Amino acid sequence: MDLGIHGKTALVCASSKGLGRGCAEALAEAGVNLILNARGAEALEATAAQVRDRFGVTVVTVAADVTTEAGRAQVLAAAEGVDILVTNAGGPPPGIWSDWTRDDFIRALDANMLTPIALMKALLPGMIAKGWGRVVNITSQSVKAPIPQLGLSNSARAGLTGYVGGTSRQVAPYGVTINNLLPGIHDTDRAVALDGGVVKAEGITMEEARAKRAVGIPARRYGTAAEFGAACAFLCSQQAGFIVGQNILLDGGATNATL
Repeated sequence: MDLGIHGKTALVCASSKGLGRGCAEALAEAGVNLILNARGAEALEATAAQVRDRFGVTVVTVAADVTTEAGRAQVLAAAEGVDILVTNAGGPPPGIWSDWTRDDFIRALDANMLTPIALMKALLPGMIAKGWGRVVNITSQSVKAPIPQLGLSNSARAGLTGYVGGTSRQVAPYGVTINNLLPGIHDTDRAVALDGGVVKAEGITMEEARAKRAVGIPARRYGTAAEFGAACAFLCSQQAGFIVGQNILLDGGATNATL
């Protein structure tokens, strides 16, 4: 399918690896020029070089912590006038309710709620002026079904979901859509970290931890960054213009819910 976005430009956050990279590669395959952001310059430049070589698109890199005011200013200076925004940030650490302080919640809100909102506020006016734009926020399956040990993520990402619910309907008349992708477990560094916690807590091997988690997924496997990226690229396509304010699960059926 021709997604109809060849020649457009996208800012993809946290895109040096994992789900962000999967989204960047899928957009590049569709002919979208990229502004890639991540904190680690070395991994970011390596990813950018590989994407350029593979897809022949223009790739600009901004190594900065987008959750800080200074880092956001760097990214936005490079991203002025983009057509597509993909927000993404690693989740806060797991724990239990009694572990988390106010400062922990503030850090989670900054990374997983307030930063995406700030990026949208900065870039939506340009999209509205052009009469076309796409925003995809990478959140989590936890906004549909809270994960007890991920209370910080549950809270911050649910707040972002509420913001998108109202904002998406305000910008839709101008040809701009905002939607959220909700990943379950995917074969990324985040999965390694979570499974490593299980290994430590239960005294089992990594292979056993992965097998144990996979049993709870109807698809009986972890997702891949490539298939996640393909879903993101579709939401950014011309064909997805009637999809507004939705929260789309990519979890292999793990969230046991009707809606």
